[in-house]
Amino acid sequence: MNERFFSALAEPNRLRIVELLRDGPLTVGEIAVSLDMNQPQTSKHLRVLSHSGIVEVQPEANRRIYKLRSEPLQELDNWLASFRAMWEERFDRLEEYLRELQDK
Repeated sequence: MNERFFSALAEPNRLRIVELLRDGPLTVGEIAVSLDMNQPQTSKHLRVLSHSGIVEVQPEANRRIYKLRSEPLQELDNWLASFRAMWEERFDRLEEYLRELQDK
């Protein structure tokens, strides 16, 4: 995981855009309307998401269609999996310790 990825998602409007795109590709105009933002502001946020590798753009005539890229989200899931594994191990040890205490 890199800083650019987290920095892009740290801005609330960009996070909302990612959540919108979760349901499928959208045009800049559709995103702007859904988030009640103007188109230049939406385009600026999409540019940041594109540079960070989170979204990709597909030109279609005079429209730009944006969609999520799966690779960075898979990397995030893999990174988070290491933390899930650590916490599961700690909870297992805690459970064992609590059983020991009950047995005494």
